[in-house]
Parts: sequence; structure tokens; C-alpha cells
Amino acid sequence: MTQTNPLLAAALPAFAQIRPQHVQPAIDAVLADYRAAIDRLIADSAPRTFANTMLPQESLEVRLERAWSPVSHLHSVADSEALREAYAAALEKITEHATELGQNRGLYAAVKAVADDVEFAQLPRAARTLVEHSLRDFRLSGVALEEPARSRFKDIANALSKLSNEFENAVLDATEAWSEALADETGLAGIPEAERALLKQYADEAAQSGWLVTLKQPSVTAVLTYADDRALRQRVYTAYQTRASDQGPQAGKFDNSNRIDEILALRHEAARLLGFANAAEDSLATKMAGTPARVLAFLRDLAARAKPVAHKELAELSAFARDELGVAELQPWDVSYAAEKLRVKKYALSEEELKPYFPLDAVLEGLFAIVARVFGVSLRVRDGVEVWHPDVRYYDVLNAEGRTIAGCFVDLYSRAAKRGGAWMDNARSRYAEGAELHLPVAYLTCNFAPPTQETPSLLTHDDVVTLFHEFGHGLHHMLTEVDLPSVAGIDGVEWDAVELPSQFMENFAWQREALALFARHWKTGEALPDDLFKRMLAARHYHAGLFLVRQLEFALFDFRLHLEFDPARGARALELLREVRNEVAVLLPPSWQRMPHAFTHIFSGGYAAGYYSYLWAELLSADAFARFEENGVFDRKSGEDFRRSVLAVGGSRPALESFVEFRGREPEPTALLRSYGLAA
Repeated sequence: MTQTNPLLAAALPAFAQIRPQHVQPAIDAVLADYRAAIDRLIADSAPRTFANTMLPQESLEVRLERAWSPVSHLHSVADSEALREAYAAALEKITEHATELGQNRGLYAAVKAVADDVEFAQLPRAARTLVEHSLRDFRLSGVALEEPARSRFKDIANALSKLSNEFENAVLDATEAWSEALADETGLAGIPEAERALLKQYADEAAQSGWLVTLKQPSVTAVLTYADDRALRQRVYTAYQTRASDQGPQAGKFDNSNRIDEILALRHEAARLLGFANAAEDSLATKMAGTPARVLAFLRDLAARAKPVAHKELAELSAFARDELGVAELQPWDVSYAAEKLRVKKYALSEEELKPYFPLDAVLEGLFAIVARVFGVSLRVRDGVEVWHPDVRYYDVLNAEGRTIAGCFVDLYSRAAKRGGAWMDNARSRYAEGAELHLPVAYLTCNFAPPTQETPSLLTHDDVVTLFHEFGHGLHHMLTEVDLPSVAGIDGVEWDAVELPSQFMENFAWQREALALFARHWKTGEALPDDLFKRMLAARHYHAGLFLVRQLEFALFDFRLHLEFDPARGARALELLREVRNEVAVLLPPSWQRMPHAFTHIFSGGYAAGYYSYLWAELLSADAFARFEENGVFDRKSGEDFRRSVLAVGGSRPALESFVEFRGREPEPTALLRSYGLAA
């Protein structure tokens, strides 16, 4: 198996050949080689240098990434029961290996010897950062712990890895398990033709007649935004907002309640073992914000500015729903529906009016054109690369001289067995192994409505913003010029700054000069009319207050959940959520709503005690883009500086240092308020 295992190939992943039975042998082989190499490294009596101590570890991590990355990715985009079992078993081994490595005192001593050497100060900045991060991560892995705390920390790490995987699986299973068939068009009233075609396609795929409403994001959005049938909106909202919980139509079937309690208890215990007061302080050890007080002050200052605006917006929406839609009391399943109707009335603008101007292929070409103008790189599709689904494309990224410097897998449509949402992940990291340079490769994944027999995939403007966002992450990974994977691209960047390039790229989706490159009607080729653009721009900050208090609800709930955990009282997640909502929300959902049970960002993603990072980084991105607003949307000098100061250096130095080099000063908080239209 080892000789022919596609997961052990050095080239791009052989997705057409990978099978679940390849996973365990590949991971076993890589981990065995990894352990043996570390043993040899520790036993080596030669004086410690960066070359003989740090570079071998980077090489070992690259080999593990190459075997594991395709497995992890397939688990997210093409899941199956067999793959899920193989993934879970291998993940447990990788987690155990990582914990053992982080507690290896011999390896820690070797790395510390590199840091203590008189030559350390002469090393390049990226190399010094790698050593410093390594020593920090050793401490955060419990290298200084004595028994029994040492073994307990390892057990906790393994348990958390397993629970996080189970949490995400439960959300995916709950999403896949619910659907509602519509036999006639009565229930479709209000839903536009393109969305109806999608629901028809879902029914065809399930070998059913009529139309099928599911909990996939395009379906949920279509119903909650457009369906005149209020009872249908309520059923979809209920099913979606109670996924993987003790409530709703699938009550108890995929329930994440106990997992939430266990995850929080274990995170708290692990943090205490390391000497932190709680998991929030543990999380901030690798973030810009530094202290819980600073995070809470940041969030509550935003809440104080946003909540009065949100109250006004809700009052206007409620009055409109009562007077013009006959909805006496606005409920959560009415908000998107009423908001769309009010937006049409106020700005003569609807997403359906905009969507014909955003066919996916044209948007993608426009995005590439923007990147070429601003950063001097181009993308070219490459045929013949093995992919996991016929819809997936592979692109080479070329520099101004036409030389390939990176690559990208692009997978943009929603489908069965694919996790919801949008994300970028590493397929391959940039790494200089001797004279050979391994180029970075990214996965870019979204869940847009696929094309139908009648229409291409038409994006909402929100979808366009999402695509630009994820591609910003991709640029951070692909345009790095750091040859050490652990501090290249997004790796090593403080988590509350890692969203800077992604949110920065969102701004181009609002610029007239940028839209002129791709916003054309899919049938007629007509450019987005000036009048329509002006209405779109006028509506940009529509319900900004309501959006912001919702984000603040997520961020405060997450942070306080980890900051205030008390073993004697348990997680009390729902009680704390009520407190947070009373503080920042303006429309309280029903008591049976279970947002935490599908909050994968913090329970199975990397955002635990860090969801505030989206808003923190948005402050940086808004201020960074202001330079382009001052100098020109396609200002090449600004683009070159952003590429050199932010994208190229990745995590090789503190994000604030990179920002200051680009902007010439520290970020100004008012930039975030301006981006929401809330500045005085």
C-alpha cells in the first residue's frame, strides 16, 4: 500500500485515485518517519544551528501536510461514511503526535539552544520568528508540565480533537437530513425563477417530483428572503436554527448539547494546566489584542455605537412589515423577507435585479483582472489536474514575467456531502528545500447556487463579496515570499489579523472601476447601469446596524463563553447567550432557537475565543483600503506596497509591524465605523 499510496506522492494531490483505505497507511507511514527523524535530531550531538534543528522540522511538517491536506479537504467537500471513519481515526493519531511533539523536552531544548546561540540575532527575520513561535508553541503545548498534568494535557488534546470533529459531522448530518417537498407552486409564491429552478434541481437530484426545500444555504436564503408563505419561512427557519440540537424537527437526533459542554470544560481545564485563568486568555497568547479587557472594550464600544442605529432600523422595518405586509409582530423568520421588500421600496433595488449582472464566470474573470492590475499577477486555468468533482478547476498563478509562482483549486457550487459556508485552506505550502522551491497551492471553496438548465450560476452581490473575501485569503497564501512554511502566508499570522487581506479584497466589489471589469448582464452583455450602481451604493449600509449587532452577538457570546467558564456551574451556554442578547441584540429570537449548536466557527473551527477577529481585522482592512481610496482603486504603487508589506511577509513578523510599514502609521479606529457608515 505504501509504495502506491497516492497520499504519499510529492506532486499535486491525486484526487481521482485517493480512497478511504489509503488514509491510515499513509498517515501511519508519515508519522513513523517523523518520529524517527525527531529522535535522530535530538540524538545528534552537533552544535545547534537553525539549519540542523529547524529546517528538518519544516521538512517533516511539509510531508505531513502533503499527506493530510487532501484527506482533510475531501472530508469537507466530498464526505462519505468510509472517509469520515478514516479521517477520524487518522485525526486522532495526528493530534496525539502533535501533542507529543509539543511536549518533547529534548526537542524543546534543541530549539532553545538555537535561540540562545550568539548567532541567533544574525538570522533573517523569518527564521528568528520561526524559532520564537516554536518556543511559544512548546509552552502552549505543556512542555513544562510534570506528571500527572502532562498526561492529562495530552488526553485533553485528543478528546478535543475528537469532539470538534463529531460536532462538525453532526451539523453536516443535520443539514443533510431535513428537507420539505413542495408538490405545487403555491408554496413558491414570491420566490424568483432562478431560485425556483434551484429547488427544482434539488428535487431532481433526490429523484423526487416538484420542488425540494433543503437546509443548504442557497435554499435557506431563497425561502427566508423571498417566500410569501410565512408558514414555510417559519418551518425553514425552525429547522435551520435548531440543527444538531435538542429542539426542532430533528430534536435530539444529532444533538451537540453535550459536546458543547464537554468542549468548553476541556478547553478551560487545558488553559488552567498551562497557567492561564481561562481559555480566553490562552487563546489571546497568539493574538494581537493581548488582553480580555481590550477585546471586551473593543466589542462594547462598537455595540454602544451600533445598537442605537439597529434599534432605529428595526423600528422602521417593523412598521413597514405591519403597515404594508400585514405582519403584526415581526418574527426572526420575517426579517430577511421584510428587509428585502423594504430595500426594494427605499432604493428600488433587489438582489434579483442585480443577479443577472453577476454570472459567476464573469465575476471570476473580473476578480482575476483586478488582481492583475493591483498586484501584477495573473491566473490561467490548467487542464489535466486531478480534481474531486467535475465542477472544480485548477489555476496556475503567474507573475509579471509569466512564471508560475503558485496554484489554486477552485470549487464554488453547493452540493450534497459538502460542508456549507466558504473558506480557503492550504493544499501545499511554499517551501525552499535546498535548491528546490515548492510552490504554494490553495483550496478556494464556496457554496454558490449551481447553474440550472436555463441559467448560468448567478451570484447575489453578497456572493460576490464572499468570493472576493476568500480569494483575499488565497492571495495571502499564494503570494508569500517566505520560504519557511510555519511563518509563510497565513501561517504564523495572529488570528485576529489573518482576516486583513480577505476583508481588504471585499472593498473592490463595491468600486465602480472594479465592477466595470465584470458586472455585465449574462444575456445581453449590458454593463451594470450607472443608475443601478448608484442605488446599490446607496443601499450599501442598509441595515448596517442590524448586521453589526448580530456580529457582536456572535463575538461577545464566544469570548465570554471561554472567559467566564466556571467548572462548578458548567458551560451555561444558553443562559450566557440570553445575557449577551439582552446586552446587544435588538430582536430576540425564540427561546428554542439553538445558534450555538451549529456554531462551527468556535466549536470545530479555529475561532474559539477569537470570533471577534472578524471585526478586529476589519478595522485594519478598512484603514488599509483607505489608501486606495485616496490614491486610486487600481493604484499600482499601493498594490505593490500591500503585496510587499503584508502579503509577501505572511507571519514572519507581527501584523501590526506589517500594517505600519504599508500605511505609515498605526490603524485609526474610525476607519471601521466609516466602513459601516456609522462614523459621525
